[in-house]
Amino acid sequence: MISMLRISTAVAATVLFVPLASAQTPATPTESPAVAAPAAQAFSGDQRHEIEGIVKDYLVSHPEVLQAAMDALDKHQKEAEADKARATIKDNNATIFNSTHQVVLGNPQGNVTMVEFFDYNCGFCKHALPDMMTLLKTDPNLKFVLKEFPVLGPGSVEAARVAVAARMQDPNGKKYIEFHQKLLGGRGPADKARALAVAKDVGYDMARIEKDMDSDEVKTTIDENMKLADALGVNGTPSYVVGNEVVVGAVGIDELKAKIDADRK
Repeated sequence: MISMLRISTAVAATVLFVPLASAQTPATPTESPAVAAPAAQAFSGDQRHEIEGIVKDYLVSHPEVLQAAMDALDKHQKEAEADKARATIKDNNATIFNSTHQVVLGNPQGNVTMVEFFDYNCGFCKHALPDMMTLLKTDPNLKFVLKEFPVLGPGSVEAARVAVAARMQDPNGKKYIEFHQKLLGGRGPADKARALAVAKDVGYDMARIEKDMDSDEVKTTIDENMKLADALGVNGTPSYVVGNEVVVGAVGIDELKAKIDADRK
């Protein structure tokens, strides 16, 4: 509704106000445009009422104008968001792709890095899990980075804390990948109890897990991820970063492969 109102206002200004304003007494050679501009505001109440009626009739008769304007606005917003993301990725490149506070799967020396922001309670992340596993199995030159982004409530935060603690005693990710699959791919909501049960099942040192959950490293990791996501404009999961682009949503294996291939070129 707000977008429609803005578009209607823009159309009105372009189609009617500007031509009508130009029909007002023109500026003399000694007048600057800044002096002449207020003429557009010089309509009487009756004139404005008549103009509003004309605008309404025009938009009703030509609804394609609104659609074209909305399409142009959407395109402009997406381009602006992409430009902002590229700048943010450039400014935070080391933290996004090579932070010491993250899980690295696949080939640590891979020629392309894909970063995923995820939440253990995200249904779309569960749906996208097989995509990550397929990429890891079929692309030996892919470095895949996981960043906990717990935005779906206290249970997600608790699960993320356990996950970071698990990563702390498994820097190579050999156990972590099993932990990640079981916790994200399992049934029911993820929380502290379930995450701890999965960690125990995988074979982690549980006393150390409990201790590390309250460490500065866990807090630093989650805080860093939240700040990065905010800077990138990421507000949902899963979201990916590959090259200089942010990819939002469970877009599917084909789209992810296309982004990886594009970054390799």
